[in-house]
Amino acid sequence: MKILIVDDQELVLFSLEKCLADLGYDVITSNNVNDAIVKYDTYAPDLVISDINLPVYEGKLSADNHGDIEGKSSGLDIVKYIKIEKNHETPVMILSGNNNEDIIEKGFALGAVDFVKKPLSLNEIGIRVKRIIGASNVSYVANKNKFIQKIIVGVVIPCYNEEKRLASDEFKQFVNSNLGYHLCFVNDGSEDNTLDVLHKLKKGSEGRISIYNCKENFGKAEAVRLGMLHLSKQQQFDYIGFLDADLSTNFEDFDALVDTIDASNFKIVSGSRITRMGAEIKKKSARAIISNAINFIIRKTLGMDFKDTQCGAKIMTIDVIEDTFQTKFLTRWLFDVEIFMRMRKKYGLEKAKTLLCEKPLNRWVHKDGSKVSYNDSFKILSQIVQIAFHYK
Repeated sequence: MKILIVDDQELVLFSLEKCLADLGYDVITSNNVNDAIVKYDTYAPDLVISDINLPVYEGKLSADNHGDIEGKSSGLDIVKYIKIEKNHETPVMILSGNNNEDIIEKGFALGAVDFVKKPLSLNEIGIRVKRIIGASNVSYVANKNKFIQKIIVGVVIPCYNEEKRLASDEFKQFVNSNLGYHLCFVNDGSEDNTLDVLHKLKKGSEGRISIYNCKENFGKAEAVRLGMLHLSKQQQFDYIGFLDADLSTNFEDFDALVDTIDASNFKIVSGSRITRMGAEIKKKSARAIISNAINFIIRKTLGMDFKDTQCGAKIMTIDVIEDTFQTKFLTRWLFDVEIFMRMRKKYGLEKAKTLLCEKPLNRWVHKDGSKVSYNDSFKILSQIVQIAFHYK
């Protein structure tokens, strides 16, 4: 039995294709309306599964000269083509993160047989497909606790000599359960076996894990910048962010950053290890005094009351990457501050304040090697001065 899946997000296509192929179905994929109609005419599938929001390109639909599909970019155009123009009985299942009842009603009125809202589980998709066209020759494949989210998120993870940390199963477990995430590991010229470990991690999850390899060590700032630009060239992501390889900020907290930006008009949501509610716990150690002094100077330089600019967990809209990541950052450690300064320069201070959000983390664990030395602290102070003068 043949199934045509139509979605413009590669991660969704990869997940659904693998799920249904594992169940024994013959799967064909497409990422736009025109190509989907050509493949429908060519392969005559037994079921079509289509997303609602799809691109429609100009030009002819097939060699048979069907003409352009009318209306906005929508999977409903595929339903209309199959059910009304072709008058076929082929069942069509619609997938969508859109809860608009008018769209749902229109889909069923055109002849859709099912409507599934994102987020959705692969197990549920398999059950619904079996109900519509029957089971294949494969009896059972475990797809429990695997979900396709409503939005697609890219995460850049810079890696320099992270062989031991990457050996953890946490990364693979996360991408296998959260199918709306793509992890892009940037190997920053590692001198250990980091690259080999990354290739092992990627095996079997090629659609959800990618590797951007830098032959030399450029430093975290440049590794993050190159990774973010690399992902931004793809059309499938709703948001892109970055996260430290040591997972001092875990995926649960990162997911909360994603939820925050998706439910708001913020362009950047930054994790914070210091709660914004109430005063920070007072410490008397020399390191704490230096840290507090650096944070104070950064706040004054930015003109914004950010408690923790240096947390290595941030999520942002695609246009921020296009606007602020095109040129190299001046500094090796304070590129987070530079991102905010570039936002301030583009939008003005008051507008930038409304576009940036600092969200307290529920958990943050110190990992060995993540603290800067006393000598580094003084270098950071000089870099703050450099940033202040450059972006003045």
